[in-house]
Amino acid sequence: MAERVLTTRHLNRALLARQLLLERVELPLEEALAGVGGLQTQYAPSGYVGLWTRLATFERAALTRALEDRTVIQATLMRTTIHTVPRGEYWLYAAGVRRARREASARARAQPDEAELKARSEALRQALADGPRTVRELDGLAGGFLGNLGLWVDLVRVPPSGTWERRRADRLALAEDWVGPDDATEAEGLEHLVRSYLRAFGPAPWRDIAAWAGIPVADAKRGGSALDLERYRDERGGELVDLPGLPLPDPGMPVPVRFLAHWDNALLAHARRTGVVPEEHRTKVFNIHNPFSLGGLLVDGRMVAGWSYRDAAIRLEWFEEVSTREARAVERERAALEAFHA
Repeated sequence: MAERVLTTRHLNRALLARQLLLERVELPLEEALAGVGGLQTQYAPSGYVGLWTRLATFERAALTRALEDRTVIQATLMRTTIHTVPRGEYWLYAAGVRRARREASARARAQPDEAELKARSEALRQALADGPRTVRELDGLAGGFLGNLGLWVDLVRVPPSGTWERRRADRLALAEDWVGPDDATEAEGLEHLVRSYLRAFGPAPWRDIAAWAGIPVADAKRGGSALDLERYRDERGGELVDLPGLPLPDPGMPVPVRFLAHWDNALLAHARRTGVVPEEHRTKVFNIHNPFSLGGLLVDGRMVAGWSYRDAAIRLEWFEEVSTREARAVERERAALEAFHA
């Protein structure tokens, strides 16, 4: 039987559904984070905006409380970037990406010899044995913001840093002290990465799963080897895989205006196939002259403008014209996001 062909529009609507962007939902914060594959929080407010745009009721203080009571965890995980994930999934993510991160680091730069690495890692553990410390307090141990040591000692970033109120995520703790014992194997972690990606972004090709996680394609396929996967084709004939029973909405369905945070999941390159960011706009958002990037304004499921918060207002940088009706919807959402910041 021929595999079903999914158009870019199919993939766009599927991603919006799984990223909770078709309608705001009533979910506990940690369930929402699990469903969308965690949120990238390289810029701390992005987690807050990302949840505001997805949840029907969300207050900024809720995420800060969740970080404080360890319901959710902030750490360097996928693609060696900071993500906020549910506590119960932290060790699965860490186990899945650990080896790939170490191997990538070894290829990119010369590593200290093994004896020096072990000695410095033990010194870092000792420095954090009595509780969290800031990068400044760790002094030379945190050179280059931990550098190689963060690959060999599992660390998390803990409040009050990495929050809306104190945005630089520079206070660190040993993961086993803050989260609990490491209870995940690499095989379990790799399977979790595949499940999480497809649940949050599928259907997808293996290369996109691997790109999101920051692991080789071979490891992604190994992680999915025990899963019962459905298979589709994209418009160019490429294979797409998915978990059974997940949303595949009608590609013609209308979708609401949504403001996405800086570095939001749906804007990044691993989701390119969905057409959320038209290729002609990508360099306006992500380029070396604008390393901070812009947030994204979606109209009909595609990015038509960037946004930033400046001078106590949400400022738009338009890439495309929109209809009068759409402009009114944008203004309502813009005013709400401005109020959320205030």
